[in-house]
Amino acid sequence: MFTVVLYVLAIVLLLLSFAKDKVKTKMALKKAWKSFENILPQFIAILIIVGIMLAVVSPEMISRLIGGQSGWIGMLIAAVIGAITLIPGFVAFPLAAALLNSGAGFMQIAVFISTLMMVGIVTIPVEISYFGKKATFLRNSMAFLFSFIVAIVIGVVLK
Repeated sequence: MFTVVLYVLAIVLLLLSFAKDKVKTKMALKKAWKSFENILPQFIAILIIVGIMLAVVSPEMISRLIGGQSGWIGMLIAAVIGAITLIPGFVAFPLAAALLNSGAGFMQIAVFISTLMMVGIVTIPVEISYFGKKATFLRNSMAFLFSFIVAIVIGVVLK
């Protein structure tokens, strides 16, 4: 129901914008379409990879590796995968929902999403070039540890 409300609101606001300034609205829609075209190949590739992964990896294996009963080991596995993986947020959250539906635990998904968004193992070389080694490793280490704090809070709140 909430999704329908958001779509209706978006359409109403788009119509208001179009009524106010047709040229700017058309230009904004063209820019939005270009952005969508730029994101689409990555999005499709990631969806295919996630689909194949969920087809190959059984819900029992997901539950065993990062399920609620996997404890700290499952959280560590999820944290390392999240820290290494480079997935945009618009793909990460549906992936998290699919993993939860396949038997993953809340704490494990919380640490996965947190490390995915905050820790960047793949991007460390770029970050070092801008911020230096000390700041990069300090930021990534603190983000990694904070991800576990977030997961513990999620676990306490949802139990």
